[in-house]
Parts: sequence; structure tokens; C-alpha cells
Amino acid sequence: MASLVIAEHDNATIKGATLNTVTAAVACGGDVHVLVAGHNAGAAAQAAAQIAGVSKVIHADAEGLAHGLAENVAAQVLAIASNYTHILFPATAGGKNVAPRVAAKLDVAQLSDVTLVVSADTFERPIYAGNAIATVQSKDSVKVLTVRTTGFDAAAATGGSASVESAAATTDSGKSAFKGREIAKNDRPELTAAKIIVSGGRALGSAEKFAEVITPLADKLGAAMGASRAAVDAGYAPNDWQVGQTGKIVAPQLYVACGISGAIQHLAGMKDSKVIVAINKDPEAPIFSVADYGLEADLFSAVPELQSAL
Repeated sequence: MASLVIAEHDNATIKGATLNTVTAAVACGGDVHVLVAGHNAGAAAQAAAQIAGVSKVIHADAEGLAHGLAENVAAQVLAIASNYTHILFPATAGGKNVAPRVAAKLDVAQLSDVTLVVSADTFERPIYAGNAIATVQSKDSVKVLTVRTTGFDAAAATGGSASVESAAATTDSGKSAFKGREIAKNDRPELTAAKIIVSGGRALGSAEKFAEVITPLADKLGAAMGASRAAVDAGYAPNDWQVGQTGKIVAPQLYVACGISGAIQHLAGMKDSKVIVAINKDPEAPIFSVADYGLEADLFSAVPELQSAL
């Protein structure tokens, strides 16, 4: 029995979500192999070989794999899928793009957003926006999983000594082509990898107030900035700051929620944070039900006072 983790990388380094997925693969039992499919991605393959718990890295290199196009990556996975009982993807935008294609081609049911490996064929995953946890047993010969990274500790990025094996790259499917990429530049930590996040809600009232109140606190803490869906929909914050069921799932060491009521869709994206601090003037706000520390106060006075006291 062996598991295959599909690495998320930038052709030079391995992204953090891969480390959490390796931990899930180790829990499935058996050897853990990592597929690094890219172009001129030798450095990423060597980095994958250093991950603790990995016994082999499979490196497929081709120009068609340079940008992680789902059709090409799925074909590469399928080319070696018969060697594995478990195929695991991080539940990121990239993983969610490729995994369903692999599961469909293998004619198996995909297990999405796995948060716990109970045994080799039994897994837990959240349903109803995290209000309930489903225990799912799969009888499929190959289990295709997407792993919610907040549910697993990251494997150590160093200390491993896996072998690196080159694999023949599949031909470009021709079904899609990479045209360009526009990347938002940000000096702050990436939201899903940040240790501290300061989030604002609709109560801030405007983009100007969002910047005036939330930004200084985030600067003082060295934090990433997040927002509720209501704040994003109102135009107070950009889409890539959205935390929640339809945004990004985060689990930082510290999550500070300012003026966020705590709709279940938002809670689903941040309730696994280690320490949650909520600032809201409504004593009945649902956010207080998950907060470790709650401050019933007007955020426009409380947040500046907190920032000046730090």
C-alpha cells in the first residue's frame, strides 16, 4: 500500500499546503510518494525529497506542466495512478481543479476536504458549513482525497532523505493553454500561511475606515489582513482577503475579528484558529461563541486603543 501526494509548487519551492497533505498521507499508512510535475522544477523536487515522511519523489518535467494546467497535471497523475491506493491533493484552488478530473477518470468517488484520517478507508470531513462532521468509508480501490490543510499539522520540511526518480512526462493535451498571470503584490504574509490574521467586517462601513482601523493593527502585529464576505461584497476589501466557506480556510495562531458578527459561513473558515479574539458591540454576535477572548465594545475606539497599547 502506498500513497501519492500531488505537490503544489512554483517550480522552485514546495508550498506549505503540500506539507500538511504529506501528514495526511502518512496517516493513511504505507509508503508516501510525492509527485512534482512541472518544468525546470528540479529544485522543487529536491525540496520535496527533504520532507520528513516521504520515501520517494517522482519528478515529471515538461513544458506543458510548467503552469499546473489541470488537464495536463491530471494526465500525469493518471499515468502512475495504478501504483497507489491513495492519491491526495491539498484542498487549494489547484488541488480542487485537478482532483475531480482524476477521480472521474478512475471512476471513483472523490473524498473532499478531509480533516481526519480514521483508517486507510475511513475519513472525516465537514458538512453543512462545518456544523456537522461526516465519517465516510470508501470501498473504492483507489481513494482520491482533497485534504483540508488546517486539519493536519505540517510535516517537517527538512530531515527527510527520499530518492528522486524521473518519470516520463505525458504529452500536452492541447485542451488548454497558459496565456498570462496577474499577481497581486502584497508585502504581508499570504493569508492561508499567516500566523496572525486581523479581519474586518461590514461594521467598518467603508474601505477608508477599513484601511484606517484595521491596517495599523495588522502592521503592528505583522499580520495578514482578512475580511468577511459582507465586507468584500460591500467593496471594503479585495476578494482575496475573504475568509470563510466561500473564501479561504485559515487556522492561524491568532485570529482577530473586528466588527464581524460571525455568520456560520465565516466561522467555517476560521474556527480552527488556535486563539480567536472578537471585538463587537453586539453581545449576541455569534462570533463570541467561538472566541477565546471577547471584547464587547465599539471597534472604532477599541481597535485603536489596542493598537496603541501593543
